[in-house]
Amino acid sequence: MAGAVVALYESGLSGLGSCLSFEACPEYHRSAKWSPSFFAAAPSSSSSSSSRPSRRRGPRATAAAPAGRNMAVAVQPMQPVQPVKESVERKVVATKKRRVVVTGMGVVSCLGHEPDAFYENLLRGTSGITEIENFDCKDFPTRIAGEIKDFSPDGWVAPKFCKRMDKFMLYLLTAGKKAVADAGMTRDVIDQLDKTKCGVLIGSAMGGMQVFSDAIEALRVSYRKMNPFCVPFATTNMGSAMLAMDLGWMGPNYSISTACATSNYCMLSAANHIVRGEADVMLAGGSDAAIIPIGLGGFVACRALSQRNNEPSRASRPWDEGRDGFVMGEGAGVLVLEELEHAKRRGAEIYAEFLGGSSTCDAYHMTEPHPEGAGILLCIEKALAQAGVDRQDVNYVNAHATSTQAGDVQEYKAIMRCFGSNSEIKVNSTKSMTGHLLGAAGGVEAIATIQAIRSGWVHPTINIDTPEKDVNMEVIVGANKQKLDVKVALSNSFGFGGHNSSVIFAPYPAKK
Repeated sequence: MAGAVVALYESGLSGLGSCLSFEACPEYHRSAKWSPSFFAAAPSSSSSSSSRPSRRRGPRATAAAPAGRNMAVAVQPMQPVQPVKESVERKVVATKKRRVVVTGMGVVSCLGHEPDAFYENLLRGTSGITEIENFDCKDFPTRIAGEIKDFSPDGWVAPKFCKRMDKFMLYLLTAGKKAVADAGMTRDVIDQLDKTKCGVLIGSAMGGMQVFSDAIEALRVSYRKMNPFCVPFATTNMGSAMLAMDLGWMGPNYSISTACATSNYCMLSAANHIVRGEADVMLAGGSDAAIIPIGLGGFVACRALSQRNNEPSRASRPWDEGRDGFVMGEGAGVLVLEELEHAKRRGAEIYAEFLGGSSTCDAYHMTEPHPEGAGILLCIEKALAQAGVDRQDVNYVNAHATSTQAGDVQEYKAIMRCFGSNSEIKVNSTKSMTGHLLGAAGGVEAIATIQAIRSGWVHPTINIDTPEKDVNMEVIVGANKQKLDVKVALSNSFGFGGHNSSVIFAPYPAKK
């Protein structure tokens, strides 16, 4: 599976091999719509290089454009996967609401790169927070993070792109392709899809920070030293675009960036494309990789990070009186969202139903939450109304809870104002173990939420040694996992700028 998804990187995107021309490969466009090895079995780590698909190169420009003149960039569009009708037939808009379900999940995180392994670590209360090893940070007041140590894109992304792409894009492509594979979308299934109604909406809060940082350093020497891909590989939209190129999916494709609420915004918008009939399948979520000097330094300058360097695994401690800031994390979380009847027709396994959600703005401060939690409360209430869910039916909340002084308390108060009368309500924080994955947080936490629905267990919130006085530990899932028959689950994500978002999942079929 893994090796096959590289195929179109090796052929259909071969034009990117030249820094002067983006011409597509004409031989590819005259061939069958899919590479024969597109969804073949993944090569093992011990496979020889001879077993890999051959890499085609697009035509190379013979000379650079003269200085002061525009360089022509030839773009040969990919032939439509399905013929486009000359006249568009009028279609009757369906009156029955289209339902959205989750049929696939892909994750890259400091606690594992498969949904089951990731959730098993959460249930055990394993912390992924460690000392930063990717660069020398001895002069920083914060030297810990939820850094990914064992990631490899081999088999998922072509080697030539691995050397050029920012990690956020490598995480995104890998998680996205893993989600497609997890959804049972084999080559045969892919061939049967209406690709004009399959889309990608995966965002990022920070984008390609390393690529952009490297470009600045190169520019100090000369613009001639700059990577010609520094602009496309730094932009937040390019991950979605390249994943769509790889899959041939021609439906809605863009990214949303709303700081740490990014993933939820992407899932909400992707689901709306399905509800409106504009798509049948959407890949949605987020990716970020900001644990680099400029990323760490920026958040240190904001005075937002924990400095508990001598106890990395105990640094992220939501709702604990001793919390001193959040811990940076990195990774990606991607869901396959699919129209219910479409999923049933192809015999897909349905993990959960996406009921809906909402977003609001605090309209208060760039980085601080509203002191009364007004925007959060409004967001949760609107999400319940939009999804048609009674608040008494919600018995699990995966909180944003980042381990900051103001944010944790305001969110808790808003949750209790909404669900405090529900004796079954349970609340936890994934970030106590993963750190804060910024724009990827909502995607990864959506996977944790869905896994809670599937398994009947909610993971612990570690490091709450001395709870805040107003926090009821009968509501918070503390040091140990708890058994819970989840009826309806809500997942919160909030971001700088006062961006609030809540998404709602439920078992499928619904529990009575």
